[in-house]
Amino acid sequence: MPRKLHLALHPYGVGGPGQHGLWKDPTVAKNAGVDINYYIGQAQAAEQALFDAFFIVDSQFINATYPAHYLNRLEPLTLLSAVATHTRRIGLVATASSTYNSPFNLARRLASLDHISAGRAGWNVVTSFDTGTAGNFGLDAHLDYATRYGRALEFVEVARGLWDSYEDDAFPADVERGVFLDPTRLHTLDHVGEHFRVAGPLNLSRSPQGRPVIFQAGVSEEGRALAARVAEGVYAPGGSLRQAREYYADIKRRTASHGRDPEHIKIFVHADPIVRPTDEKAGRREQEIREEDRDFERDLALLGRSFGAYDFSEHDLDAPFPEVGHLAEKGGRTGAAKIVERARAEGLTLRQVAALAGESRRSPFVGAPQTVADTIEEWFGAGAFDGLNLAFRNDEDLGRFVEGVVPLLRKRGLFRTEYEADTLRGNLGLPVPANRHSRAADAVNGKDLDRPRG
Repeated sequence: MPRKLHLALHPYGVGGPGQHGLWKDPTVAKNAGVDINYYIGQAQAAEQALFDAFFIVDSQFINATYPAHYLNRLEPLTLLSAVATHTRRIGLVATASSTYNSPFNLARRLASLDHISAGRAGWNVVTSFDTGTAGNFGLDAHLDYATRYGRALEFVEVARGLWDSYEDDAFPADVERGVFLDPTRLHTLDHVGEHFRVAGPLNLSRSPQGRPVIFQAGVSEEGRALAARVAEGVYAPGGSLRQAREYYADIKRRTASHGRDPEHIKIFVHADPIVRPTDEKAGRREQEIREEDRDFERDLALLGRSFGAYDFSEHDLDAPFPEVGHLAEKGGRTGAAKIVERARAEGLTLRQVAALAGESRRSPFVGAPQTVADTIEEWFGAGAFDGLNLAFRNDEDLGRFVEGVVPLLRKRGLFRTEYEADTLRGNLGLPVPANRHSRAADAVNGKDLDRPRG
């Protein structure tokens, strides 16, 4: 089968990092972050266009300098449970921290979304970027990288074990025999590890897709290692075509080194397409957006986010960038290291670093519909991604992409003309994982262990 492009939609609400001025757009409701009808409308538009997934980001720490959407937004699993009742086929991916949740509670909530949506749930596993989050959970300090990622790996393993608590035929519900549950098909977990002790079982059966699809956004060495071990979808930062190809090849190689099929991990690159009737008009709109979002004071404040919420306003803006690299060891270490390295190499002042950090990265997917479709086809064919995680500033921009670019992708055989399945796994081309207890029994009995795609 030829490769097919996957598309996900990531709603911006009233604006995250790099879209500081979005809340001022007259077409964007000022309460979009807490208006469930906004999310339902976005998800339905994406589903009508046959997108694979609707992706909700999240964080659990703010201060007054954070982007508008971060200051006032709904919790992802609650939000997506509501969206699930107004959609039928599109996948629903929630961001949830493995650092600031307990495995049993989160596994139950994710499995509930999977049932509510009839097998369309996904979990974007994050270890939490903001060091200030620790204070919201009674901790004195944010966990270090090694601890956070070790905890994340064990967390996923525990969640998967809990999702296998019931075998698929655990509930005969035989009225004549008076048997609702076959107790031989119910299994405790009894997990004792470095970070967690969880007895189980989970009081919820498996969904039509077996269990939620695991996503991860791994950029650091630890993140890439975690993605290769457990992820079935990866949200990648993108960058240039060369950088995207290198990241793609690295994740696929690491995945294969763990004995996994590289085709069973789908890599999505973040993209902010700007589509207009001509390349010139699209380029002009991109420049307008850059001007709308320019806000030095907020850029300076957000620069501190990568360094443990450090307040850079105490420093002389025109002095050399201060020695603060050590502050990122428990926070945004990878991004902060790049900032420090460039500042040293180019002798940049704090003012220059803040301005550079606040600049929105130019999107390669800008132009007339034909131009944008050409670029997507080029990147996809070059092995830069399996899909795009798309973000649009408003409904009009989403509509321009759906009406102008998607038909061209279909005409070229790159994107679906109908959904392949009712589940997220099925539409991503991922196999339904066999229940570990059923596999063990099948192995003893010599049965075929393969499972059909969902």
